[in-house]
Amino acid sequence: MRYADYAGAEQATAVLEQQLDGPWAWTRDQVTPSDCIVPLGDTGLKEVRSMAETIEANPLPAILRHPDQFEIPALRKVMARAKRRLTEAPGIAVIDRLPLDELEDDTAAAISWTLGQLISRPVAQKWDGTMLFDVTDTGATFGYGVRGSITTVELVFHTDNASGLMQPDYVGLLCRYPAKEGGVSRFCSLYSVHNRMLEKYPELLPRLYRPLLWDRQAEHGPDEPKVSRAPMFQWDGKRLISRANTNLNEKGYQIAGEEMDGETRAAIDAVNEVSTADELWFELAIERGQIQYLNNIEVAHYRSDFTDHENPEFKRHLVRTWHRDRGGPAFHG
Repeated sequence: MRYADYAGAEQATAVLEQQLDGPWAWTRDQVTPSDCIVPLGDTGLKEVRSMAETIEANPLPAILRHPDQFEIPALRKVMARAKRRLTEAPGIAVIDRLPLDELEDDTAAAISWTLGQLISRPVAQKWDGTMLFDVTDTGATFGYGVRGSITTVELVFHTDNASGLMQPDYVGLLCRYPAKEGGVSRFCSLYSVHNRMLEKYPELLPRLYRPLLWDRQAEHGPDEPKVSRAPMFQWDGKRLISRANTNLNEKGYQIAGEEMDGETRAAIDAVNEVSTADELWFELAIERGQIQYLNNIEVAHYRSDFTDHENPEFKRHLVRTWHRDRGGPAFHG
């Protein structure tokens, strides 16, 4: 079986054998969800409306928009505040909010795309180069080649593109409509997950520093391997670099036709147990018009299953962007 190895996959870093202290190792009782909210303010809203007028008077594909095309000094300050919330704990920022009832859908997406560039460079979210991705239920059955984001299934704590050769550093989500019921977002610090693994399962933690198999979700060329190899944790001496999605690990081994050995199975089960401990995560619902950004390297996120509105016009629909200044803008980086 061939595997796709991200750069350094075979060069596991030393296992960090001490508790990670500091603001990134937060737990539920140390985070006030409302602190993640970044209001636009009256001046920011005025600039959003001005952007909309310019966009609608001068049609262009959204991905050709850039902040320098607009006079938005207040919005630049808003996005700078959001970026600080992403580079400092807890790593979540919510822009509150675009006036969607006043905006055409394509206009709102173009505004979100433009503002997101003030966080970091947008990058492709699929191998075919898709830059703006619709997170909505398509009716597809979750399985090989079908991302959970286009179904209604529960998504375990994960980082986006955990199986990718280069993950995005940040994820952005513009909420057009939330679900009728469910679809709740939860967040946990991967530093705290690492601490809990060291505390409860120190004998299993080293396994997570060695390569695991990951289902690539069919996001690759026709002749490329279907499975990648990468560790869940790396420590670069200053920062914990993580990728997490145990569902993709399960599928990776299935696709490769390999059975997890006992140590690997125990480590995956321990991660599932630890990451769902109530004291480690907090909830923050995403509401219509909000743009939610999260740090995709140090924070994992979860989505509960959900029920959509009967009227398809109001079904859950988020517009997602990925951001990364490392590597190139293509899917593989």
